[in-house]
Amino acid sequence: MADLAAEVMERITTVVTRLYPSATDGLDTAVRPSERADAQVNVALGLARKVGKSPRQVAEEISAELDLRGICSKVSVAGPGFLNLTFDNGHLGTMLRDIAKDPHLGVHRATTVETVVIDYSAPNVAKEMHVGHLRSTVIGDALVRMCEAVGHRVIRENHIGDWGTPFGMLIEHLVDLGEVDAARELSVGDLDGFYKQARAKFEAAPEFQERARQRVVMLQGGDADTLRLWKLLVAESSRYFATVYEKLGVKLTDTDLRGESVYNDLLPTVVDRLRASNLLVTDDGAEVVFPAGFTNRENSPLPLIIRKQDGGYNYATTDLACVIDRVERLHATLMLYVVGTPQSQHLSMIETVAKDAGWLREPVRMAHVAFGSVLGSDRKMLKSRTGESVKLVELLDEAVQRADASILEKNPELPAAERRNVARMIGIGAVKYADLSGDRIKDYVFDWERMLSFDGNTAPYLQYAHARICSIFRRSGTTREEARSATPLVSHQSERALALWILQYDSVVWDALERYSPHRLCTYLYELATRYSAFYEQCPVLKAESDTIRDGRLALCDLTARVLADGLQLLGIDSPEQM
Repeated sequence: MADLAAEVMERITTVVTRLYPSATDGLDTAVRPSERADAQVNVALGLARKVGKSPRQVAEEISAELDLRGICSKVSVAGPGFLNLTFDNGHLGTMLRDIAKDPHLGVHRATTVETVVIDYSAPNVAKEMHVGHLRSTVIGDALVRMCEAVGHRVIRENHIGDWGTPFGMLIEHLVDLGEVDAARELSVGDLDGFYKQARAKFEAAPEFQERARQRVVMLQGGDADTLRLWKLLVAESSRYFATVYEKLGVKLTDTDLRGESVYNDLLPTVVDRLRASNLLVTDDGAEVVFPAGFTNRENSPLPLIIRKQDGGYNYATTDLACVIDRVERLHATLMLYVVGTPQSQHLSMIETVAKDAGWLREPVRMAHVAFGSVLGSDRKMLKSRTGESVKLVELLDEAVQRADASILEKNPELPAAERRNVARMIGIGAVKYADLSGDRIKDYVFDWERMLSFDGNTAPYLQYAHARICSIFRRSGTTREEARSATPLVSHQSERALALWILQYDSVVWDALERYSPHRLCTYLYELATRYSAFYEQCPVLKAESDTIRDGRLALCDLTARVLADGLQLLGIDSPEQM
């Protein structure tokens, strides 16, 4: 409804400026949903105080001068001074036809193109991805898609853990196994087993501990053979990450990997620049920064440790190096950190220090896209039967298997190859949508039955709505492209309800993006599917009273399907044409 609202707001502003030229500052001309009409405008409520009249009197004066012919079929004054609007059916149909011709379905491009760096997923080398990585990966992927859809330049950064003390332990274990056997073990995807073996040896054998510590020194010192072995670990892990991302259907690739090791040479620069800015102080032998406003439990200033007593760097040093790199090399204007809520204080401290150091200046900014945890039915962190974190690959495979069984039961005639493809779309889509459909800040309970249900606010429900529309066209003898030559019909109450909702797609996409909240788009799509269901029940399409009505309703069906599929794609979810 963005263009429709903009036209109304412009005309109201013109009338108000003419009637009350000295009271035009801060006008509220927003077009809002209304239970008693298609929309309402509350401009008279705030304006009345300025001009010394009652809100209803002001609303009546505006209504008398307001010309919305061709846009609204009725404008009335209600309550204390609301302007209630009923949009013209013909105008709604014309707007829908224009949206149908737009490849972006009415979603407007960004007026200012930003360079957006999105930091998400972030697994660790030589460790398997578990359910804890799901939220960052799925939320980050949705934000990537939405940013790209409105025309921003997006840089994906998968900030993997590939450096530090544990790698001495891992490399020594690799040496003990022998490169061939180690590569074979890693290649089958048992990264967790490899890591646990190394950890057990480190904890049990002092000799192995000493070798591991020496290997860390060699790694940080650039020893050629140590670096070669380290690269083997990284390469095998990267291959594994790629298989998970492909299975999950996200945009991350090997080219998006940006490990901690990349910033190693920049760490001394961070220290030097903080010192030059007079921010760095020595505290208990460590070099730290005390950003204003952060205190510990004893209400003492809380330090951000930049270099430890032993001369080693901390995570904060790497994160500050990331800021420098993203601002000065990538020229980012917006940096999104899709990281769990527990990191809120850490990232706030990083942001404060980066601003104090002068690295983060307007319009450049960073935002923490925080999220809660995935819980089991006991409302505790989701675990496997063995008490360990659920491996992401196993969870995704189970989702597809469950979806396949459900489709086989509902549609046994579907060819096996097509069924498997649809099962992948439904299973993976269900997992993603269950994650994205709730407020990301909150924890959510992982529930197979609910997320794979064909009823309620789920991906299968939306996917089925899309497939049902596609089935209409298979029976109609009319192609989707041919249907777009007609103007969508807007006459029946359920047609109007569906049309008005489709016209809100632009504002919803932008609202979800600006709030970094994909669940707002999910809520919209669920309501779209619900309104379509009401339309389908009340308005015969293929058995319409006339060819004109049939064509208009087919056009409305096609546009609904396109918005559904486009919205789901922004969430990283596929839309099967048959289920």
